[in-house]
Formats: sequence, C-alpha cells, structure tokens
Amino acid sequence: MTEHVEHPLAAAVKPLLDAVGATPVPLDEAKAEDVVLEWEGAPALAVRLPHLSSALDRLLAEMARQFDGRPLAELDRLEKQRVVALLEERGAFTVRHGVETVATALGVSRFTVYNYLNRQDGSKAP
Repeated sequence: MTEHVEHPLAAAVKPLLDAVGATPVPLDEAKAEDVVLEWEGAPALAVRLPHLSSALDRLLAEMARQFDGRPLAELDRLEKQRVVALLEERGAFTVRHGVETVATALGVSRFTVYNYLNRQDGSKAP
C-alpha cells in the first residue's frame, strides 16, 4: 500500500481554502469547473470553489467570530453598523437576498440595514 503524501502546495493554501470555503480535490477527480493550481509548471492540486449561496453564511459566521462568538442579533447598534460595513466591504450585498439574510441575522429590518448602508455611504462623501 502506498502512503499518500500531501503536496506542499496543499498545505500552503489550506488556510486560504478554509477561509473561502473551498475544498482541495485530487487531480484525477477534478471537474471542468475546478481550478487547477500548478507547482513548478506542473498541475499539483485541484480546488473546488463553494457555491455562492453558502458564501454569505460563511461571512456571517466570520462576523460572529470577530465579535467574540456572540450571536449577531445580540450586538449593540454600533456593532451591527460595523458588521454591515464589513459585510459590504466583502461584497455580501451583491448576493441575491443579501440584505434580507443579513437583516435576519442581525435581528433588524431590511430598512435598518439599508439605513446602515446609506449612513456609511454618507460618511464616505467628501
């Protein structure tokens, strides 16, 4: 029986894959939509990217971790505004139903999320 040795590239990109919800795939199981990474000019690792629908859930979980693991609905108003700002920076509101999903997670209305976004836009104006 041959022992499977992990390619050094797999170990190097593991934190990145974990952060974005991607999974490494053996080259012989790679599909056309997978991304093949090369090492010294040769295919070394295939990466399967997550579906966009799960991206927002991962972002919300990351926000909870950044705020000491507290449920987002329990944050105070300023913390919720910060969450909305961070999520906007990461493109959370480009996902279909992003505002609704974030509003539910924060325990506020869609209108409140839009207010947070507008307040943020107003603070960026010269």
